[in-house]
Amino acid sequence: MRHRTRNRTWVASAGATAALVVAAGLYVQALEAGHSDGGLRAAPGRVEPAATDGTCVGTRPVGSLPDVDGGSPLERVVTHIDQLARKKYSDVYTGLSVTEADSATDVWRRPSTAFDAEICRAVVRGVTVRLHDTDVSGKTLDALADRIGDDMNRWDSTFEMREVGVDERGFVLVGVDDPDKARPIIEKAYGERNSRYIKVEYADQAEAADAG
Repeated sequence: MRHRTRNRTWVASAGATAALVVAAGLYVQALEAGHSDGGLRAAPGRVEPAATDGTCVGTRPVGSLPDVDGGSPLERVVTHIDQLARKKYSDVYTGLSVTEADSATDVWRRPSTAFDAEICRAVVRGVTVRLHDTDVSGKTLDALADRIGDDMNRWDSTFEMREVGVDERGFVLVGVDDPDKARPIIEKAYGERNSRYIKVEYADQAEAADAG
């Protein structure tokens, strides 16, 4: 099972206007892993975790990272990376996901030697970090998703936009009732530059919340 930290989703409920749902922390999502590219080199005179093919294998003691409410080593690493990324590397950070069975986290980011080095220095024993290249930051994706989410009801006479969410792998996922009809319209509306970061797929109609 894989978990993601990024979850900004606009959902159109049956018979209701679009609502922005922002979930804090991790949420469960079954996804297939992407592939990683490139390797990392240790700075001269410094002992770094092994890093080959974009993978960092932890060697530091677990206690080198703050405890996270009694969390596992993996949870400590994930929390550290996400906080580091948002504070210092928001221009390159795209997102991350967690695979508990492998005690591993996948980090998507625009290539950054400094960010990669800080990530690899922090990984603790028993945890693996896999690094993946993107060409877009999470901030850019959030802004694009905001824009699309604001247009949730714009296309009601042509197709039904049912959800909009940011995927940590580097795109905005747009769920609709008729992808073949919606895709060219959405791509034209948001332009060629933005369309490279938009994936249009079928999504089921969300059920209205139980008022009782």
